[in-house]
Amino acid sequence: MKSFEKIADLQPFVGESIGTSEWLLVDQQRVNQFADATWDHQWIHVDVERAKSGPFGGTIAHGFLTLSLLPAFFATAYEVKETKSGINYGLDKVRFIAPVPVGKRLRAHFRLMEWTEVSRGGAQIKVEMTVECEGADKPACIAESIVRLFP
Repeated sequence: MKSFEKIADLQPFVGESIGTSEWLLVDQQRVNQFADATWDHQWIHVDVERAKSGPFGGTIAHGFLTLSLLPAFFATAYEVKETKSGINYGLDKVRFIAPVPVGKRLRAHFRLMEWTEVSRGGAQIKVEMTVECEGADKPACIAESIVRLFP
């Protein structure tokens, strides 16, 4: 995990990598819980037997499940020590490039795209998150996350 002391310490890293998360397993239980929470019970995600004869040879994670793991990925990729609060401000350019087969592990690579000072000594940052699926040729997801950090 990369560590930054202050919010301003991120600014020189615009355009550069600021961290890579730990691997996280996407198992069927996680997929089923996400389906229950979102009411998205499409068979390609939750019906293990039917999905075996589907286009991916098994169940796959919801794209939005992959995206919802953003906080978990952030938590192990980098930290800004003197941050008392951080809020999600939004997302730009979310793309689900390749499916995530259930049973695979994911991790995210973070690149700082923008750093802008905001009120109360804070900063708004835009971070490109590229989610890698273990053993896959293409990323599972690429998204631009906008976060406001405050000391």
